[in-house]
Amino acid sequence: MKLDFEHRQSAHCESGVTSSLLSKISNNKITEPLAFGIGAGLFFCYIPLIKINNGPAIAFRTFPGLIFKRTCNALGIPVKRKKFGSKEKAEAFLNDVLQSGQPVGCQVGVYYLSYFPREYRFHFNAHNLIVFGKEEDRYLISDPVMETVTSLSSYELERVRFAKGALAPKGQIYYPESNAAITDERMARAIIKGIKNNVNQMLRIPGNFAGVKGIRYTGVKIKKWRDKLGLQKAGSYLAQLVRMQEEIGTGGGGFRYIYAAFLQEAHAYVPKDELLEISKLFTQAGDLWRDAAVQASGIYKGRLGSQEDFDRMGDYLVKIAELEKRAFTALKNIKWN
Repeated sequence: MKLDFEHRQSAHCESGVTSSLLSKISNNKITEPLAFGIGAGLFFCYIPLIKINNGPAIAFRTFPGLIFKRTCNALGIPVKRKKFGSKEKAEAFLNDVLQSGQPVGCQVGVYYLSYFPREYRFHFNAHNLIVFGKEEDRYLISDPVMETVTSLSSYELERVRFAKGALAPKGQIYYPESNAAITDERMARAIIKGIKNNVNQMLRIPGNFAGVKGIRYTGVKIKKWRDKLGLQKAGSYLAQLVRMQEEIGTGGGGFRYIYAAFLQEAHAYVPKDELLEISKLFTQAGDLWRDAAVQASGIYKGRLGSQEDFDRMGDYLVKIAELEKRAFTALKNIKWN
């Protein structure tokens, strides 16, 4: 059983899954950047009290599942999403949905993905992929970050669908339940809604841990890590930041480039020239995130280590916060009507 499905390699797993699952419904209108932007995927969050892989929880994207949910909601597409307490029921439900001709998105853990290179396997349970068929005991897999389609045995798929730990997927699968056509007018409304959602979560979330305030807060804290944590632990924390930035999907820098592309593509549906100018600011932010990653890697690999190096690292994030605040404020001030 192999469904009629076209694999697309993408920069980020959930936006890639979203655009692929909605490709036929939208007549290929939904690209990865449009899915990411409509789903308000750009985010930042630093939660030092929560530890992942012995480092603080740092996120550069919205909570897993929200990009697909928000994109479908903005476009008026009903969604089927289901978690399971039983592995047997999870497999039976998956088989039934595939038999009906519907490819499905799955949230999985990365650590046991057999087709991932070993250096990319660690305990992270918010990866997304598409199952689009089954041949004998192997499920056909379209993983957006892979160049070609691959497959997993029934046991291997069960293992990653029921990975343990933070953000445990619990066999979660999801897919659109409607084939209604998506008009250009509906696209325009969805784009504006997505931009407003992203403005809110980057500018208006209370506290210092999230949005542009969270980026600045993290930058200020980084300057104190060397004295407070010691060089070795401070380096491991910076390694965590880079891992979450560059190895999980596209991370900090790449997400900013995707959002810049979203604003450029959005201009075709919402012809506001401000979008094209603001997209340049997000490209600049992406460049700064990449520069920050190089600085951080120099510290945790031992090439750098002075207080001045930590200050420079913190300054990168403070500068990024100022730039992203400027960009989102400009988006907030656009007159949509």
